[in-house]
Amino acid sequence: MKGLELCRLYYEEVGAPALKARFPELMSRAAVGLAGQGSDCLGFDDAYSRDHDFGPGFLVWLTDGDYAEYGAALQRAYDELPREFRGFTRRPTHTGAQRVGVMRTTDFYNYYIGCTVPESLMKWVRIQEHFLATCTSGEVFEDGLGEFTSIRNALLPCYPEDVRRKKLAARAATMAQSGQYNYFRMTRRGDVFGARLALAEFLNASLSMLYLLNFRYEPFYKWQFAGAEGLVAMADALPYLKDIAAASTRRDEGGIARDIEAACAVAVGELKLQGLSAAQGDYLETHAYSIMEGIEDEGVRALHVMEG
Repeated sequence: MKGLELCRLYYEEVGAPALKARFPELMSRAAVGLAGQGSDCLGFDDAYSRDHDFGPGFLVWLTDGDYAEYGAALQRAYDELPREFRGFTRRPTHTGAQRVGVMRTTDFYNYYIGCTVPESLMKWVRIQEHFLATCTSGEVFEDGLGEFTSIRNALLPCYPEDVRRKKLAARAATMAQSGQYNYFRMTRRGDVFGARLALAEFLNASLSMLYLLNFRYEPFYKWQFAGAEGLVAMADALPYLKDIAAASTRRDEGGIARDIEAACAVAVGELKLQGLSAAQGDYLETHAYSIMEGIEDEGVRALHVMEG
């Protein structure tokens, strides 16, 4: 059983009856679900995931006022819930984030992105994708007041368009610099270690571009490939990126070079399909500047091409 399904059933069959019986009015205003850090929130959990931060549990999000008045009492009631359910036992949480229990809605979002909804495009620019992917992951089981969900919906499905374009420009510039330029320089020098680092930069930028072209936030790095399965835009580049990730810098130089150019060509095709670039050719740096020209906000457009 997947962790998210386990936690939903635990809430429906154990948590909801107990907490609603003791705090009927409070729970009618609360939001309940599972979101935040953890592979179970993304649906990527497996048998290896169960050694930490796994088991039946859920989060109850309260308004600041409700938390101040009822938070401690509700947490005590939560702590009294059984730790075992359907053969699973809730394991201690080792991550820095609160994974289960009672917390403020504002504290949850502030932990990941430093605010609830960013108040300016410049703040949006400086928030990394995986933090937004994390705080909008999982599932909200119910939300009587709607406060938690309204913030969540304001963050989805992706960045505001000017910010998405800015980040796409930065990814295009990074792909050009690391993959189409520096990788070849490193290999000509015989620097297999520098070449490997260049490939890592290229892969990270390419996968981020893939998510952004699908109007999605990329997850934490170890889930980037897993989360990319099923995405449509730029999907034809994924096999090339997988080949690069699995290749040996020492032995597969020629194949890696071909995969880089093939992946970049797919990216260019998608940028043009979405009307994001009017540049010609497959060298992505020229497309980065073309993307920048389509940004309406002057402040965002004035940023360095690789900012964000």
